[in-house]
Amino acid sequence: MDKVLGDAKSRMEKAVASLEKEFSHLRTGRASVALLDGLKVDYYGTPTPIDQIASLSTPDSRTITIQPWDRAAFGLVEKAIQKSDLGLTPINDGKIIRIGLPPLTEDRRKDLVKVAKKYTEEAKVAVRNIRRDANDGLKKLQKDKAISEDDLRKGEADIQKTTDSYVAKLEQSLAKKEKEIMEI
Repeated sequence: MDKVLGDAKSRMEKAVASLEKEFSHLRTGRASVALLDGLKVDYYGTPTPIDQIASLSTPDSRTITIQPWDRAAFGLVEKAIQKSDLGLTPINDGKIIRIGLPPLTEDRRKDLVKVAKKYTEEAKVAVRNIRRDANDGLKKLQKDKAISEDDLRKGEADIQKTTDSYVAKLEQSLAKKEKEIMEI
């Protein structure tokens, strides 16, 4: 029974971590190199993460700078950013690539909050599915006579408490991200 609960907790923890990762890709009012996470550059025929062929930094709150280590990669990095769905325009001066982030409009902020809510809802569904799987595991244990009916009820209550606590964590993450996005 403890194994089922432990497994459910670790899977729910992964759902929270996954949501945080999704949130890091959402643009807020400040520049962040996390915006470019997951962006791949076709480097000598191999899709390579941008942070493996260049150094990324944010000199101020509205600019991201990219300095590829290989001169041949400048055009490739620029092309990858333009092709991405980030809506960013890179400026290449031969030494460094700069990306200026315009301030977010009110409508764009509201759209980003909707996206954040969608990600949160998906994470909640994942947590609920984990709860269902754990409850099914407990019912199987009870059916196999490994635990009593009282243990089953106690286990289901523990799983529900755990589920509620992880859903609350997801809500806290959403509230924090929403505040970040709406901040001017």
